[in-house]
Amino acid sequence: MFKRLSAEFLGTFWLVFGGCGSAVLAAAFPEVGIGLLGVSFAFGLTVLTMAYAVGGISGGHFNPAVSVGLTVAGKFPAQKLVGYVISQVLGAIAAAAVLYLIASGKADFQLGGFAANGYGEHSPGGYSLTAALVTEVVMTFFFLFIILGATHGRVPAGFAPIAIGLSLTLIHLVSIPVTNTSVNPARSTGQALFVSDWALAQLWLFWVAPIVGAAIAGIVWKIVGDDD
Repeated sequence: MFKRLSAEFLGTFWLVFGGCGSAVLAAAFPEVGIGLLGVSFAFGLTVLTMAYAVGGISGGHFNPAVSVGLTVAGKFPAQKLVGYVISQVLGAIAAAAVLYLIASGKADFQLGGFAANGYGEHSPGGYSLTAALVTEVVMTFFFLFIILGATHGRVPAGFAPIAIGLSLTLIHLVSIPVTNTSVNPARSTGQALFVSDWALAQLWLFWVAPIVGAAIAGIVWKIVGDDD
């Protein structure tokens, strides 16, 4: 169990550090910044790479919503859920701390949004609470549904991380303007702790919506998905 929890810690660390790091450090770099497209691919690549690296140890969740959804679908034992969630949140916080240390090393550093998730005036595109809620539920639903399908026993082995990573890329391509894209409560928590203020006040949405979306996906999979 220690190895599994360590794998989840490291996987979530890499997801947050790579994904949010690309947004904080590289997205708007003068003239050669990677933009929203680059950030979207960065998040997808973090999941793809760590799923191959440690997925065989822990299953490669890196996300409390994924762990909840897999539990609801009957693919993950409920007694391990709390340990996984704690490890994921700690990994995200550690990544945010390292990212803050690096970002603050710039002479004219300003914290700004620090890639935190938000709605209303803190949405990148000014989208409402309702829009943010619907977006996060729908996106997490499909993310978990794709995970369940890609890891099914009838699917050729070894290709699941590619489908999962690309699905997270697509999710970010669509939803960064709405919420800065969460679909992952741990990712949201790490950044919110450093932004504080509004980010902590709005953090509830980025726990509730992804978990609801993932749980619905778990239920739907039990209805329409084939047994392994």
